[in-house]
Amino acid sequence: IDRVGPGIRRPPTTHVRLVPGPTRSMSLTVAARHGAAALPVFSSCARANVRGLTSKYARHPARARHVRGVTVQTRAEMEYDYDIFTIGGGSGGVRASRMSSAAGAKVGLVELPYNAISSATQGGLGGTCVIRGCVPKKLLVFGAQFEAEFRDAQGFGWDHGGSMPSFSWEKLISAKTDEIERLNGIYGRILDNNGVEKFEGAGKVTGPHSVEVTAVDGTKTTYTAKNILLAPGGRAWYPDIPGADYGITSDEALALKTQPKRVLVVGGGYIAVEFAGIFQGFGTETTIAYRADLPLRGFDEEVRQTVANNLESRGMRVMSGVNPTKIVKNDDGSLVVSFDGDNEDLVVDEVMWATGRVPNTDRPDLGLKEVGVELDKKGAVVVDEYSQTTVPSIWAVGDVTNRMNLTPVALMEGMAFKDTVVLGKPTKPDYENIASAVFSQPPVATVGMTEEQAIAAGLTCDVYTSTFTPMKISLAGRVEKAFMKLIVDVDTDKVVGCHMVGPDSAEIMQGIGIALKCGATKAQFDSTVGIHPSSAEEFVTMRDPTRRVGAKAPVEAKM
Repeated sequence: IDRVGPGIRRPPTTHVRLVPGPTRSMSLTVAARHGAAALPVFSSCARANVRGLTSKYARHPARARHVRGVTVQTRAEMEYDYDIFTIGGGSGGVRASRMSSAAGAKVGLVELPYNAISSATQGGLGGTCVIRGCVPKKLLVFGAQFEAEFRDAQGFGWDHGGSMPSFSWEKLISAKTDEIERLNGIYGRILDNNGVEKFEGAGKVTGPHSVEVTAVDGTKTTYTAKNILLAPGGRAWYPDIPGADYGITSDEALALKTQPKRVLVVGGGYIAVEFAGIFQGFGTETTIAYRADLPLRGFDEEVRQTVANNLESRGMRVMSGVNPTKIVKNDDGSLVVSFDGDNEDLVVDEVMWATGRVPNTDRPDLGLKEVGVELDKKGAVVVDEYSQTTVPSIWAVGDVTNRMNLTPVALMEGMAFKDTVVLGKPTKPDYENIASAVFSQPPVATVGMTEEQAIAAGLTCDVYTSTFTPMKISLAGRVEKAFMKLIVDVDTDKVVGCHMVGPDSAEIMQGIGIALKCGATKAQFDSTVGIHPSSAEEFVTMRDPTRRVGAKAPVEAKM
């Protein structure tokens, strides 16, 4: 212990109660793992004695339980088994747990056993993102992109004799599985290295301060905690139609043993367009069907139209404004899908449902209603601005709250939880100007308001747009346009929205997200020297607005 007094950071774990004599009592917190401590002010004599004690026993707190009349207790042992007990080992749960432990809390975490496909009894450290979401999906997106690039290469002088390289689905899935199993192991070691005690099994809340853990062998043990954190994530949703069980979700799609020759992807959200691009890129005859006129509801309308055009230009069949009504399985294993209206039946090998996700509050049952935790109509945990539920000692982060279901958002919420609960610094997650991406082909990236949102907010905005053929395919002979858009508040000159469809859009938008977070103006964009030649430079070279929209816009928009 190097110093005492105000400003010392919170300790990692061990609470020491010193009783040097019959008339004196004082306490301090010793860092059992990191050698740092937070000490209250006390006499110089006692301070010297404590320095000697902690230097000897800080690395071995268990040995310091009874040392020369000194009683040592962990803070959690005074009332509870843990300061924090987390249910769910996905991105949000792991981040909140390990950072809380590093900041001084005693933390336990329970997660279901690993499996690539989630269920009421299977899950795994890393959660949806690592095991059956962002990471494996992006690996398959990378793989699927090569198909178009092999074809484009011919325009740049590469001659592969008119035949494409052979592709092995089995080899790709095997490599993907090896990678996510490696990451699953890393998540376990991260928890270990940060002093989080992890349990494999199912967690159920049995009281405001108690969690029942059912181990893999069926053994049930109850642990107490000052605070409980819910972070079980979400899962894919099946529509309620005859034969829906014949379909698969993104979980199974990422673990298919053989590549389907024909696939129907049902849904118009980001998961649907991403997987449609994946299957199409690997040569599967792909159909995407959604009930709206355009995909990606909630995104900017011009972005949606561009994506719809690109889906068709990539060679897949697009069925808009339709709903499947039933699925029948043939003797040969193929599936017959019927639709509403006068649409013809479609025969495919696989149907993938990408029709939404629901919070994991009942698979397995978390016992939340019984203890008074409020759930909304979709089963999501209702929380306040600080991620606190209707039971003050129970908190929730990530997809289970159905606020903004993105991995980086869950990480942010986990960090805010640590600041609020462990450090005593009430911190609200900040959801303004969060950049996001859709890894369709080509990808979409966006930050800030859409044009429609800006108008609805009462703003008057200048809209800048640019559509062009990316240089990367300029010699390939492929018809595919990139699209870029800036939305600028006329009254403040602030850029309030930025959108892009095209190669590298996600990489570009991360930097733009920083600019919008800092409140960048259009004048500052204009004063920025672009990187040439690049697509990104278009964002700092658009000078003439395409139109003005909003309350103060002219009747006829500028063209």
